[in-house]
Amino acid sequence: MVDIGAFIGQIFIIVLLVVVAIFVVVVIFRSIRIIPQAYSGIVERLGRYQRTLSPGLNLLVPFIDRLRPLVDMREQVVSFPPQPVITEDNLVVSIDTVVYFQVTDARAATYEIANYLSAVEQLTTTTLRNVVGGLNLEEALTSRDEINGQLRVVLDEATGKWGLRVSRVELKAIDPPHSIQDSMEKQMRAERDRRAAILTAEGSKQSQILEAEGRRQAAILGAEGDKQAAVLRAQGESEAIQMVFHAIHAGEPDDKLLAYQYLQTLPKIAENPSSKLWIIPSEFTQALQGIGAAFAGRASASPDEGSPSSDGADHAS
Repeated sequence: MVDIGAFIGQIFIIVLLVVVAIFVVVVIFRSIRIIPQAYSGIVERLGRYQRTLSPGLNLLVPFIDRLRPLVDMREQVVSFPPQPVITEDNLVVSIDTVVYFQVTDARAATYEIANYLSAVEQLTTTTLRNVVGGLNLEEALTSRDEINGQLRVVLDEATGKWGLRVSRVELKAIDPPHSIQDSMEKQMRAERDRRAAILTAEGSKQSQILEAEGRRQAAILGAEGDKQAAVLRAQGESEAIQMVFHAIHAGEPDDKLLAYQYLQTLPKIAENPSSKLWIIPSEFTQALQGIGAAFAGRASASPDEGSPSSDGADHAS
């Protein structure tokens, strides 16, 4: 027969070994902690801060050391909901903010503040109201860089003791009331219309100035051309007269040729349509006398030339 006591003892030993093995596994599991990169772990020993675990493999004392939730050491971007802010000119604007911060001290972020994310949000809201409250709407819309810089300085100083470092603060949107938006749109539209009218007037003015300048330059150039043409024409006529004068004197004309040329010139004088009255100069009679004398001399010379031929005819007969 099987000894029941021995069987029970064996079962007890087996159960005890299993319990011991489970305990050993649990102890090993609780003693080894692997911290991911960019995270830090806070270890408390019997409820008191003991040390900060760095990324990698770390050993703890089981059932004595307790690891708190890991702290993200990367830079975080948090967008806060729109906050109503009253400007200096008593207008309520809605402002969205984005904060870039990073945990630099896991111990301070764990023990110096209960919830650093909520604290950063509330601090951003109060600082934003203080900064924008001293500006009017137009200054708030055009001074974003200045507001961002002031917010970053104040937040960085206030969150330094919490183990945080605020790197940037950005205003994502500034939304004035709808009535103010309509007024601003009308104002901008009127400003654009005014600028367009000014540009149109300036363009028309410049166009007229350029056209007048072009006409003036054209008139000046035309006058210069007429002047040069008149000068050249006068020089040509002067040279022609001189050439004719020299040619006449070189040819030594007699009174008959001059009288003939004078008679040829008289009809050209009469062809002028502005000549209402034609006055015959006194030289005209002298020219006629010269021509008559020339014809008379030719007539007297003709019989003398014909007398020998008649004598010859009579002799022949």
